[in-house]
Amino acid sequence: MLVSHNLIKTEYKEILFQKSSCLDNAGKPVDGLYNAHIILNNPRQYNSYTTQAVKEIILAFREASNDRSVVAIIFTAVGNKAFCTGGNTKEYAEYYAGNPQEYKQYMRLFNDMVSAILMSDKPVINRVNGMRIAGGQEIGMACDFSIAHDLARFGQAGPKHGSAPDGGSTDFLHLFVSVELAIYSCTVCDPWSAHEAKRYGLVTEIVPALKINGEFIPNPMVHTNKWVDDKGNIIYGTPKTGQEKIKAKSLFKSGEVDLSLLDEATEKLCTKLLYLMPNCLSKTINSIRKKKLEHWDKNKESNRDWLALNMMTEGKAGFRAFNFGTRNDREVDFIKLRQMLAKGCQWNDEMHKAISPQYK
Repeated sequence: MLVSHNLIKTEYKEILFQKSSCLDNAGKPVDGLYNAHIILNNPRQYNSYTTQAVKEIILAFREASNDRSVVAIIFTAVGNKAFCTGGNTKEYAEYYAGNPQEYKQYMRLFNDMVSAILMSDKPVINRVNGMRIAGGQEIGMACDFSIAHDLARFGQAGPKHGSAPDGGSTDFLHLFVSVELAIYSCTVCDPWSAHEAKRYGLVTEIVPALKINGEFIPNPMVHTNKWVDDKGNIIYGTPKTGQEKIKAKSLFKSGEVDLSLLDEATEKLCTKLLYLMPNCLSKTINSIRKKKLEHWDKNKESNRDWLALNMMTEGKAGFRAFNFGTRNDREVDFIKLRQMLAKGCQWNDEMHKAISPQYK
């Protein structure tokens, strides 16, 4: 009888853990071999992860990694709008804001989640079924491969909402794209289209997901059919504007989102991994993962300390503004904040009330 190396027997409540048969080169199920699917299941909140979900993700990766019958792990989410938008801002605002000692414990779990992905004995494919933003971008980059539908967007949100992308993006992003692009993304927080992400080297493959009259078409909201404009500027993947954007919106609304090509591309990669020596595959991936781990292991604990203390100041203000503000006003008054800090004002209740949209 085989010995179990799982820490505990887990009942998953906030995520889904499933296994599907591997497919051979002929597309036929292989007896006794599977791909494990770890699925975020919070579509109403764009698959943001709660504290409980983080715990379950850690245990799910451990279970899938230990499972002798599993060939690859597919990390994805329910729906077609978002893979993950990061931590649950409602939980952040209502429990962790102003409680650095609690957030520090939470960040221990978050760090363990990222490490669980990076230390998996099986290759990990991020099936990007929609937005991959903030902490979602970070756990996505911890994976070994990323396959996305071309309606997805990629980016950060930290400095906009009171944090820094120190849960992985400041460690990983520059390994995928240039240092300058990494700095721009992590600070300005403008999202990249899937086409831009592919051009920058952030994802392995993108596939269409929008169907018009039964036919797949590329994302109509971005430029997908030319690389440069008349002035030589690269515009491939950039959002359309003006009349082009209006027409694209109308076309988008007339279609339907179908993720069958995303599933096919993910399954195709799993099949390629099936036809490799398992230990050689694991060693190769681990050797390349070391580049991520060099930065991650060096910085994760000091980042955790800072992120916890930040919950007394900008984190508290930013997450509460996002959670309690109106739909169209979820950011602090940045100018007012800078003006008050320039006068030497302290971070206190008066400061929070002066800059937060919920107190207007």
